[in-house]
Amino acid sequence: MADLVYPPVIVLIKSIWKYLDLRFTFEGDENIPQEGGAILAMNHIGYFDFAIVGTGVLPKKRYVRFMAKKEIFDNKLAGPLMRGMHHISVDRSNGSASFVAALRALREGEIIGIFPEGTISTSFEIKGLKSGAVRLAMESGVPVIPTIVWGSQRVWTKGVKKNITRQSVPITVRYCQPLYFAKDSDVEACEKQLRDVLISALHKVQEEYPDSHQGQRWAPVRLGGTAPAPLNL
Repeated sequence: MADLVYPPVIVLIKSIWKYLDLRFTFEGDENIPQEGGAILAMNHIGYFDFAIVGTGVLPKKRYVRFMAKKEIFDNKLAGPLMRGMHHISVDRSNGSASFVAALRALREGEIIGIFPEGTISTSFEIKGLKSGAVRLAMESGVPVIPTIVWGSQRVWTKGVKKNITRQSVPITVRYCQPLYFAKDSDVEACEKQLRDVLISALHKVQEEYPDSHQGQRWAPVRLGGTAPAPLNL
């Protein structure tokens, strides 16, 4: 498919990163396939997550097609950009059309980005997962690459005033080893496996993060932060 919109948007996004003076660490890019379909199953802690995770894939000369809620596509400004970049609209009241669209893209060799938690985790912990990522992997036969982003919540997240000043925030993205789910696998067991990997990877990234979490609004209670306590762990 022709990509006329994605390249100029990337230029814009990179200029935003430069303005914000974000300090990125991208790890595990060897787990991103050079070609063929794959699913990035990502935790979700801030509004910039999709753009940050997509930035880390660019050295592979690949674009990520993100699944995003329909409301973004309905926006007069964002909608044409999302469609131009061939992202996939998700109608939460009827997800069958988005499932079919994502499956088609995977079979055509695209990388699909999914937030299996469904929405931003205000506790910054891994919430319960929806089954879409696992079911797509089972149906398409492509790998699921568990992906962790950490630090983006310090810039712009749900329920907190965004901070778009130059602040040299460190942000880590880790692309973990791929998981493969056979077509006849147990969906719940696969969801648990994916969630366990995400939790383990998140904790490791947090342990290695250069700034202290103690007393910070952007840090989970488990690490001494003051974010809202998780509801469903």
